[in-house]
Amino acid sequence: MTRSAQYLGDRTFAVAGTEPVPPGPGEVRVDVAYTGICGTDLHIAHGAMDHRVSVPAVIGHEMSGRIAELGPGVDGWTVGDHVTVMPLSWCGQCPACLAGHRHICHRLVFIGIDAPGAMQNTWTVPAAVLVRLPADLPLDRAALIEPTAVAVHDVRRSRLRAGEHAVVVGAGPVGLLIGKVAQATGAEVLVLELDPHRREVAAGLGLSTVDPAAVDVVRHVQDWTGGAGAAVAFEVSGSAGGVGTASDVLAVRGRLVVVAIHPKPREVDLHRVFWRELELLGVRVYDRADFEEAVRLVAAEEVPADRLISRVFPLEAATEAFTALESGGVVKVLIDCGGDA
Repeated sequence: MTRSAQYLGDRTFAVAGTEPVPPGPGEVRVDVAYTGICGTDLHIAHGAMDHRVSVPAVIGHEMSGRIAELGPGVDGWTVGDHVTVMPLSWCGQCPACLAGHRHICHRLVFIGIDAPGAMQNTWTVPAAVLVRLPADLPLDRAALIEPTAVAVHDVRRSRLRAGEHAVVVGAGPVGLLIGKVAQATGAEVLVLELDPHRREVAAGLGLSTVDPAAVDVVRHVQDWTGGAGAAVAFEVSGSAGGVGTASDVLAVRGRLVVVAIHPKPREVDLHRVFWRELELLGVRVYDRADFEEAVRLVAAEEVPADRLISRVFPLEAATEAFTALESGGVVKVLIDCGGDA
């Protein structure tokens, strides 16, 4: 039987057993080792995305595992290969796809939201979404490949170069990962974070941090950059204040990268955008090159994934895992789905 943690609505999950789905043509069945919980999963648990998920829903898209079975016509893979999944399915026919931007397809299906996800012990997916993992990369660390790919995409889109100064507003999991990916490019990085625990985590990862409530942030960044301001600011807090701070710290022709999903429109100082010739850049998900670079960074420990994992819960304790993430004092929570046995 397949065991899965199913979202039932009202922040409730229940583990249920169902018949496993055998892989069809072009599909594989993956024994899932670990699934991470992200902010989107929390939104689902809160009921904010009930218009997209079909209750009961198996969610989750940050995962690692091993191939258990190959469907007909699948080449290039063998049973036992370590894999993760790039959870995007695009149409290939819309204007975005035809322009080469398949990851933001007009009819994008996000696996784990719009289709069943990884919070189950065995999972059948199209072979096309698999990403190969090194056999010696621990599978708990590999569950952080997907959020690392988000960070890689964000930093690439920012055009951040070695020697430039980058400010990261917000030190949640994605903010921390952006900071480490930006460091790996050779940039100077400063993280702004109100929460003392998150600042402590960031500092433990080798990132410089500042409490924006305790200093004049603009003056601090001016001093840090020799009066120029930051080349790039990543807004990861999702707050109105974060948007203002991110634009205020930028240098002439600086790039403001909007990473957080803002639930409502925010004010942006367009006079400052005009006066300093700033750029405003949106970022969303990733492409395969971002995933492959994320694999390299995690495997090389340039992104110390093991130090970001705070707690691991068994599949049967999915509700408790979500509660632990919401309670604070943690960075990344994983669910052990049993595929690493």
